[in-house]
Amino acid sequence: MSSDHTGVKAASGWRTTLVLVGTLFLFWLMLNASLAADHLLVGALASLAIALLYRDGFSFFTELRFTPQALIAGFQYYGFFFRELVKSNFKLAAIVISPRLPINPGIVKVRTRLKSRMGRLMLANSITLTPGTLTVELEGEWLYVHWVDMESDDIEAATASIVAGFERYLEVIYG
Repeated sequence: MSSDHTGVKAASGWRTTLVLVGTLFLFWLMLNASLAADHLLVGALASLAIALLYRDGFSFFTELRFTPQALIAGFQYYGFFFRELVKSNFKLAAIVISPRLPINPGIVKVRTRLKSRMGRLMLANSITLTPGTLTVELEGEWLYVHWVDMESDDIEAATASIVAGFERYLEVIYG
């Protein structure tokens, strides 16, 4: 490996660490709502310690693509997510208030095309945050999802119903 390649990789690692320190410090400031010197010092030290402990990628931004397409896909993703959130809430509310409680719970296995760890994590969290579904396990390209009203146990059909909508945006954002 050439020294130029090693230098670029090291610079990228420090960039990731600095982004993580900055992100953690901003959260610290929001949670403490204080600009007292002792609070700032403790927050800076805690942020630096956590970032150094998790240098291999703890940040939301570690695998984020900084492209115009990713930015647009990010806005589209949040629009899609909130639409799905509202639809799922109404569907689950209709199930709950129905006297016969029409549910068909089960765990389905779905596949994702996403290659990045952060993309897969965002997908798993998006599924979990949508009422009626809960990601139970994430193992490589496979997700195991508890589905309150299982429409299909077929992998392709369940993947199309649960994963595909989120995935088309997350693929552009994370790969």
